[in-house]
Amino acid sequence: MFTIRVMTLADYDAVIDLMSKTPGISLRDADSREATARYLQRNPKMSFVAEVGDVPGACVMCGHDGRRGYLQHLVVLPEYRRQGIATSLVQHCLSSLEVQGILKCHLDVFKTNAAAAQYWQGQGWQLRTDIDRYSFTRSGHDNA
Repeated sequence: MFTIRVMTLADYDAVIDLMSKTPGISLRDADSREATARYLQRNPKMSFVAEVGDVPGACVMCGHDGRRGYLQHLVVLPEYRRQGIATSLVQHCLSSLEVQGILKCHLDVFKTNAAAAQYWQGQGWQLRTDIDRYSFTRSGHDNA
């Protein structure tokens, strides 16, 4: 049995621990406590933690730019997978976006993360082939 609740900054250490234990998740400077605080403040009540008993076993971060939603860092520890936790976390995010009037959501998956690609496609998410994502990083901030 699991419960889902809104993520707060008090969850930061546990969430970073979850992410660091999960293959396919890349932690960057943008995942610092300060950056996470800004993200949670800018997107209140949109990121979630799933607790199994009293232990955080999964999390997801969700936000938007006013037009489109974005999911980041959906993580479920291996021992808690295939119990509906990820699906429930994603539904919480999509519902919170819908309340804001946002009906389309994006996420990024590393090309090397076949398990994540299989999961998302199995959940009905469509792999975009009509766009390429470009990123710009300020000089000297390679881990931004």
